[in-house]
Amino acid sequence: MTNQYVDIENLKYLLFEVHEIENLLKKERFDAYDKTAIDIFIDSIKTFSDKSLFPYIKDMDENPSYFKDGKIIIHPQFKNILKSAGEMGIVGSIYDFDDGGLQLPSSIFHAAYFIMEAANNHVPGYFGLTAGSANLILSFGSQFLKDTYVPKMLDLTWGGTMCLTEPQAGSSLSDVATEAVPTQEDYFLIKGQKIFISAADHQFSDNFVHLVLARIKGAPSGIKGVSLFVVPKNRPSENGKLVYNSAAIVGEFEKMGQKGYCTTHIVFGDNDDCRGWLVGEKNKGLSYMFQMMNEARIATGRMGAAIASAAYYASLQYANERPQGRKLNSSGQKNTDEEQTLIINHPDIKRMLFSQKAIIEGSLSLIFETAIYLDKEMTSASPEEKEKYNLLLELLTPVAKTYPAEQGIKSTSLAVQILGGYGYCFDFMPQQYYRDVRIIALYEGTTGIQSLDLLGRKVPMKNGKAIALLAAEMQSAINEANTHNTLKPYAQILLENLDLVQKVINHLMPYAIKGNHERYLADATVFMDFFGTIVIGWQWLKIAVNAEKNLKENNQKQTKEFYASKIHTMKFFFNYEITKTKGLAKTLLNNEELTIHTFENIF
Repeated sequence: MTNQYVDIENLKYLLFEVHEIENLLKKERFDAYDKTAIDIFIDSIKTFSDKSLFPYIKDMDENPSYFKDGKIIIHPQFKNILKSAGEMGIVGSIYDFDDGGLQLPSSIFHAAYFIMEAANNHVPGYFGLTAGSANLILSFGSQFLKDTYVPKMLDLTWGGTMCLTEPQAGSSLSDVATEAVPTQEDYFLIKGQKIFISAADHQFSDNFVHLVLARIKGAPSGIKGVSLFVVPKNRPSENGKLVYNSAAIVGEFEKMGQKGYCTTHIVFGDNDDCRGWLVGEKNKGLSYMFQMMNEARIATGRMGAAIASAAYYASLQYANERPQGRKLNSSGQKNTDEEQTLIINHPDIKRMLFSQKAIIEGSLSLIFETAIYLDKEMTSASPEEKEKYNLLLELLTPVAKTYPAEQGIKSTSLAVQILGGYGYCFDFMPQQYYRDVRIIALYEGTTGIQSLDLLGRKVPMKNGKAIALLAAEMQSAINEANTHNTLKPYAQILLENLDLVQKVINHLMPYAIKGNHERYLADATVFMDFFGTIVIGWQWLKIAVNAEKNLKENNQKQTKEFYASKIHTMKFFFNYEITKTKGLAKTLLNNEELTIHTFENIF
């Protein structure tokens, strides 16, 4: 098993050089930190991951979580992991100092989690869900809820979850049936069940704080009648002891991957005494939950890129060690008397490695881009600036979830391919990473749902203002690239693709204006593929501009080979990936309605 799963040098390069994170540290909210402090924090996460996470990923797959006697049992290493993570303040890393957090930029939060997920993707969800649910309570909950639950969540004494999905509803949250009945007290009685609830139970915590979507009895139908509740597994009593709250774990879903990351079925109110406390106002639960869902979408994309990173380094190590075949001579023949060459010397292997590298580093750059928009929105000096970064964040969130998820699957599949038959065997890690990464395109809304969100909600938002703002950001990168002769051809390609985006939108939008929404959204997933590829092209052009500038200025922060490798990978992406957008655009511009008007028994 390779001892490398992430490139810290590249991660810091993207943060400090490409995305200029030090500019954020000048803001009052983050001025407790400088580059040295951020370096120390990132290095401490890497050390924690090296020692406590990475060595156990294979064993967690072989010895998965399981359900027994009403409880979930997880890998014994979690005892040490949760203790260390609690002491490090990982859960509250982006929360205010006043709330017990570290008040770090969210971009640094994502950097830390990327490292941990690359080391062992079965683990950080236990932290991340607790962080997200605690943040929801801090944002919308009463002082009672904040005081009662958040402190014990921040140090991982208690865990936290988000409970949305139900057996009959799936992703259709308007069909939520879990019921909340008002009482004369300050709580509601909750009755219903939730499925696919991640990190909802284990033996190393005596309580879990579930954030539950439920419908108050008599509330309007659809999403307008959904409220949000804090429903603990065990409720604190007046004497400080925990009392069982009728939130029963009734099963564990056995999965093809991420087997150390438990996924449970919870039944609330089987003894009619499950108490839930309203978060915020009645019937606004979905709007509150969207805060956590949007955070989780970016986090899910990040995990896809992280798993792909680990698979990349496993396949890179194999390619550097495995001799097979011989290079062709000038006559196009192989000399069988020569020793076999390492497979990394074969162009097709290099193609697959470059493809992985381009996907992973481009995805990570996009994750940082979205996180920095969130940081800038939070620290904006004016309403106009705040709106700008909010719109950019809204537009890019479904892309930041979907591109690393879908392309992470492709990238990890290439890692299996590089190992050949060995890639399919349990002795090597790529097969596990391939099983682990497949869920990423399903978590937090499938690719189809993210694509509907992008084309159906985000593209038309504010009469296309978000798209216009993103086009301006891209144009800025194009203008910078045009100051370097070597990058001008790629700047032109991105500009042509920017025009192509507008052409596609202009073609589709009349369907929406006329009320033919089914036709407008029929190829939303194709649009996501098309648009996401262009967005990553923008990220790679930004990276190449920085690298070219550093080479010209003879900057010694990185080696010349490091900067040259960025430009080379950008060229690869533009020649092997961006070229696909014209074909996707052709599909989107086609007037035939092949997925709408079909005939009976076609399948």
